[in-house]
Amino acid sequence: MNKKRNLYIVLCLLILSLGFTSCYKADELYLSEIEALTSGNDLALIQKTITKPWTAQGYVDGKVSGTWNDTIINDPKTFNQLIGERDGQSAGIISHTLDYLVDYDATLRKWTGQAATFEIETDEINNTLTVHYKLRDNLYWTYYGRDEKIPVTSDDFVFWYNEIAGDPDFSSSGYGQQWVILENGEEAHIDCIKIDDKRFDFVFPRIVADPLLATNMELCPSFIYKPAKEKNGIEGVKNLFSIDCDPKSLPSCGKFYITEYIPGRRLIFTRNPYYWEKDSNGVSIPYYEQLVCQIIGDQNTDYLLFKQGQTEVYSPRPEEVSDVIENQKEDYTVFNAEGSMGSSFWSFNQNPINKDKPFYEWFTKKEFRQAMSCILNRDRIANQTYRGLAQAKYDFFPEINPYYNPEITLQYRFDTKKAEALLQKAGFTKKDGIFYDNQGNRLEFDLTIPSGNTVQNDIAQIIVDEASKIGIKINIRQIDFQKIVEMLTATYDWQSVFIGLGTNSFPSQGSNVWPSDGNLHLWYPLQEKPATDWEARIDYLYNEGCYTNDYDKAKLIWDEYQQIILEQCPIIYLMRSRSFFAIRNRWDLSNVYYDNKNGAMMSHIFLK
Repeated sequence: MNKKRNLYIVLCLLILSLGFTSCYKADELYLSEIEALTSGNDLALIQKTITKPWTAQGYVDGKVSGTWNDTIINDPKTFNQLIGERDGQSAGIISHTLDYLVDYDATLRKWTGQAATFEIETDEINNTLTVHYKLRDNLYWTYYGRDEKIPVTSDDFVFWYNEIAGDPDFSSSGYGQQWVILENGEEAHIDCIKIDDKRFDFVFPRIVADPLLATNMELCPSFIYKPAKEKNGIEGVKNLFSIDCDPKSLPSCGKFYITEYIPGRRLIFTRNPYYWEKDSNGVSIPYYEQLVCQIIGDQNTDYLLFKQGQTEVYSPRPEEVSDVIENQKEDYTVFNAEGSMGSSFWSFNQNPINKDKPFYEWFTKKEFRQAMSCILNRDRIANQTYRGLAQAKYDFFPEINPYYNPEITLQYRFDTKKAEALLQKAGFTKKDGIFYDNQGNRLEFDLTIPSGNTVQNDIAQIIVDEASKIGIKINIRQIDFQKIVEMLTATYDWQSVFIGLGTNSFPSQGSNVWPSDGNLHLWYPLQEKPATDWEARIDYLYNEGCYTNDYDKAKLIWDEYQQIILEQCPIIYLMRSRSFFAIRNRWDLSNVYYDNKNGAMMSHIFLK
């Protein structure tokens, strides 16, 4: 059985990585201007901000009061958990009413209990593994304005895992995560078994390296979804909690209730006083009483609202950093974080559906892809686009990944002479300053970027300029993000693209991206068998790494894995930008932390 890999999680990451929405275009800088910008400008800005990373310091107790004013770009499409899997905005909104089994601290590289405690039991003799979960005692489903408290039980996980995610007719994003590949190549199911109302197990038919990744999931109000399925099947489940329902009809076991939704205007969340996480005084988190999210449509409006004092926080785009930092005054404080763990990248379509087009032959040659990496002027991008507040991403795994190896880095860095030599090795010839292939076709192709993304537009313009200097023509195509998703996952009618897939904190993440049969194996998805020897090797290493617990043995596997990808260049990472985060000074900042591993941590914030 060939399972379809999980698409939804990656699409959420795509949405997060591409969520910029303005039409600003930075002017090109001359070398003298670039040099002036890099001579201490970034340091001067950073010195006017606060560095406060999370190192498990703990939190001080706060008080319940206040309204948190925030924004979201688009309206939700549903309040239904199953339907919401296909829309990142909706899933993020629904998640305010839910909770996960466990959480991962990227700083400590440690899993901690969230809604449940856990124990991992391995049977080396039979090569099996079991994850035992036990729910907290103080977990309840409650409704806004009602005294009723419904205990959370094992059914709220077991039912969803087995009857929704585990039923292929539902096409849930979680289905592909329920299978492992045995040593003989066959697939076997990870079973979820109820022990009693508070305990349940996930039984793996084979020992795996990261079992909590495959079992961590959100609660489901089974007392609502189960009767709907029993009575009306798939449609009964899908018809629950449509966008037209009263959001107060949603039960919550999370930090908030959804108490109001006015399309195109706002969403209001109200604090859940029964949430299990409490401070030393027994007060439930969060401390602010309401979360009001205006629906704004674009980030330009977001910035305007922050400047007008109508929202609590803002993360400036590169072109806004100086303005935000220089205008702090007494109104707000700016935090900074080092270069991000993840990065967008440049990729080339190698799908044989396009084999009758010249670019297919070009893109399938590793020397071509390596040459494109060599025309990527990362220093110029750092200075011209990010004003010196970014650095190139030359590694594959980020530093937080347990198998990150600083000695394994990309060798194809900016070098136009090397780029030309690689192109000639790939069969291109240069005539009158222009490169042609062996059929006489000019080396010209499209670069697709999301419309309105100013940063990626500026990077694309630099690539176009550098490519033109050695005789390559690249045409920028700005396209709506949803259309890009369609091209990548359905029509495959693209040439090259900027995209982002989040941060692979664990090497086994991206099961639908890196193996060749994945539905988001970007450059050529859903391969029946590996199209190249190197992809076959990646498949083997990925599979072996996922099932190797011994760190030293696994390190050898993941080292080779990283080296192959950085040599073959199916993706070419762009930049790791330093990030900034502004927050109003009316809030006590004792419990606020900000770093490149965890982002902005504000779960325990309270009014001064």
